[in-house]
Amino acid sequence: MTQHAPITWIDGEPPTGLSGGTTWGVPFQRGTVQDAKELSVLDSTGRKVSAQTWPLATWPDGSLKWAGIALGATSNPTSAYSVTSSGTQAHDGDPAGAVERSPEVRVTETGDSVTVSTGPLEMVLPRSGASLFSKLSRDGSVVAKDARLVSLLQNGVAEGAGSITREGFTGEVTALTVEQRGPVRTVVRLEGKHKAHAGTREWLPFTVRFYFYAGARSVRVMHSFIWDGDAAQDFLAGLGVQFTVPLESELHDRHVRIAGADGGFLVEAVRGITGLRRDPGEDVRAAQVAGRPTPPLNEWSTLVSERLHLIPAWNDYTLTQLSADGFELRKRTAPGNGWVGISGGTRSAGFCSLSDLRGGFGVGVRDFWQSHPGQLDIRGAATDNATVTAWLYSPEAQPMDLRFYHDGLGQDTFEEQLEGLEITYEDYEPGFGNPTGIARTHELTLFAYDATPSTESLAADARGASTPPLLQPSPEYLHSAGVFGDWTPVDRSTPARAALEDKLDFLFDFYQGQREQRRWYGFWNYGDVMHTYDSDRHVWRYDVGGYAWDNSELSPDLWLWYMYLRSGRADVFRFAEAMTRHTGEVDVYHVGPCRGLGSRHNVQHWGCSAKQLRISTPAYRRFYYYLTADERTGDLLTELVDSDQNFLGLDPVRKVRPDADTYRPDRGALGVGLGTDWGSLAATWLTDWERTGNPRSRDRLLGTMADIGALKYGFLTGEALYDLDKGRFDAGREVISVSHLSAVFGLVEICSELISLVPDASFENAWLQYCRLFLASPEEQKAEVGQPLAGIYLTQAHSRLTAYAAARLGSPDLAELAWESFAEGGENLNHAEAFTLKEILPPLVLQPVDEAPTVSTNDTAQFGLAVIQNLALIGGDLPALEVPAS
Repeated sequence: MTQHAPITWIDGEPPTGLSGGTTWGVPFQRGTVQDAKELSVLDSTGRKVSAQTWPLATWPDGSLKWAGIALGATSNPTSAYSVTSSGTQAHDGDPAGAVERSPEVRVTETGDSVTVSTGPLEMVLPRSGASLFSKLSRDGSVVAKDARLVSLLQNGVAEGAGSITREGFTGEVTALTVEQRGPVRTVVRLEGKHKAHAGTREWLPFTVRFYFYAGARSVRVMHSFIWDGDAAQDFLAGLGVQFTVPLESELHDRHVRIAGADGGFLVEAVRGITGLRRDPGEDVRAAQVAGRPTPPLNEWSTLVSERLHLIPAWNDYTLTQLSADGFELRKRTAPGNGWVGISGGTRSAGFCSLSDLRGGFGVGVRDFWQSHPGQLDIRGAATDNATVTAWLYSPEAQPMDLRFYHDGLGQDTFEEQLEGLEITYEDYEPGFGNPTGIARTHELTLFAYDATPSTESLAADARGASTPPLLQPSPEYLHSAGVFGDWTPVDRSTPARAALEDKLDFLFDFYQGQREQRRWYGFWNYGDVMHTYDSDRHVWRYDVGGYAWDNSELSPDLWLWYMYLRSGRADVFRFAEAMTRHTGEVDVYHVGPCRGLGSRHNVQHWGCSAKQLRISTPAYRRFYYYLTADERTGDLLTELVDSDQNFLGLDPVRKVRPDADTYRPDRGALGVGLGTDWGSLAATWLTDWERTGNPRSRDRLLGTMADIGALKYGFLTGEALYDLDKGRFDAGREVISVSHLSAVFGLVEICSELISLVPDASFENAWLQYCRLFLASPEEQKAEVGQPLAGIYLTQAHSRLTAYAAARLGSPDLAELAWESFAEGGENLNHAEAFTLKEILPPLVLQPVDEAPTVSTNDTAQFGLAVIQNLALIGGDLPALEVPAS
């Protein structure tokens, strides 16, 4: 069956140019495409373009579910494309000669290095050592060399007596892998650790990926590192990527470009010849400002040409972005001489370049100001070998202090810790507020120039580095492919539907505005949102235990991704993307005893002692992986494949386990909850099975589904004993234990998908029983299982369970109950006042901010998911809901 997927640019208009290519993911209906090699890409004129395709996931029948698609660089991208399953891949040849061809990526391997050529540029990457790459050339001319990771470790912070020292480290590559080798797209992965310049210490494990596209003049770089220090004594004081830039031209033909705010640039030469007391000539000045070669000196006014040595040469430049609100620029003539302030501004685009007549080098850091403190350094611009450093953590900022924020407050026992939970909602336990093992990922773009580009061209490069062009399928196509469960595209066809859509838009716009007004930015914070609001202080509860950073509590990640799937909005995508990057990296442990677990909401992202799968679950990451084919997100999914091992080392309910006196973790009998725990494991196994075909994941998923179906009370059992070696539950347990949290961390979405993917009547009946009974009357609950259910909260959130049962069973009564429960259990979000903003002004707050009443991210995310899924499942007669105020 022929498939035709329409693809458009997520920002609406095509970019002015595609300097480095692009990659995205496309799904296909079950059974329609057997192999990614069947796929071709057509531009808006119907012409085939060179593309590379590969499988990302398969359906249970083996047919292709998701494919990664890559296009090479082009100076003239069309407004839209389409992916079709008819024909062979474009790069395999076209008999009619209609394929738009570009140079293919070439990879040459030796024992010591790998060389990758895109056509315009070539990079040589050593297999080991201190260099990420030894040489980057444009059209045969070396524009950068000896790229390296650099870091600074400080031994303390200034809190009194004691000597504060800083130690330098350089990244040492220990492994190189060509992960993907194709004619359009090649990916090279480097791994290593930072090694001390003096001594033997190694730390900060890193992964760096280089992305090469056919015809590209730029290279995308993905840098990830794991913080594996001791928070009590290790203070990271700088982290960056440094490049050596060879220069040969005269100083007046060397050019510095640094991006400021709103598309502005610092445009200077190392030795400037404008603004002098004597004029070298208008043509000379115009050429220098434009970055063109200046005329020969004999064509200059001798009043200037004979005095060039008396004009200072500016050797060093620095831009610091120490907060989201301001950057500063300065320069100096040489080390030991004073700095001269240039200017300042609000938010730099995080881009700079250094060039001469031979060409040049540029680097852009994505989310530069959002991930402050950042810094861009140019050193030695007046020498033969300058350096350009993109600091991901500025050495001029306060060193990174990751120590826990309080002394424990005497909470040494579980009993005392549960008392603390009662007052600040913080689940404290000594030793658990530990950042060792968290990670952070940054994205950079490197540009190789054959001359000094025009400022307009550089501005386009800076935009492309900060907001990479991305192609995406439409919401209608994504929905038709049958992926990600129960959702439908935005529908405003009736007043009631329009009212709900307005509320969804209001909530997203509110959070987007809060991120800006409350400055939810910074190295470890960007991408997350706060948990609950404090209407007395007119601030979010940033300093109150478990009410501060949200860390995926009650699934805002899911809400945002379903918002994007339904709408195709670029702003929603990028908000969800930033959250996925954050929650998958910072809120999860990647090494150490908690590897594969995430941290519950807290003042610090790693502060809570509840380390659980409900935070690290692939249910939150797989959207981004499939929509973008992002390899780093693939790493995070792979990390979790054996996460069931965590139950052997850490019991997630150790403080409240009713059988704590007798329960002992054992490989053959591990207590695993059937809500947040199994839902996370099921998401892990399903995603791994789809991505890799791993029989271990398949068998554990299908086996535990069968076991849940065999339990007398199914999901109502609450917890079952899990055999780690066999990957199966003991189906003999006969108890009822229900939690209001079980279904609000991705279980609803995963169960719906599983029932449609791999039919299992007993499992489906168990899930339908849970969905029917959770919001049923106590009398109905008792009639079916012998007792009313305790722990029934979050009524509005659980209305979507009732809606699922209504849709599956064709029950009008359940459909009516679903909407009634949605309206009655509104968690403060079913009245018009909840959708109005009030401006709070100084002196009550630091600066003017918008305030919405009774705001909780828990309520917001679950309201959004309930609306989205109820509309998809039962639609029909909606409740009489108030229309949001304007």
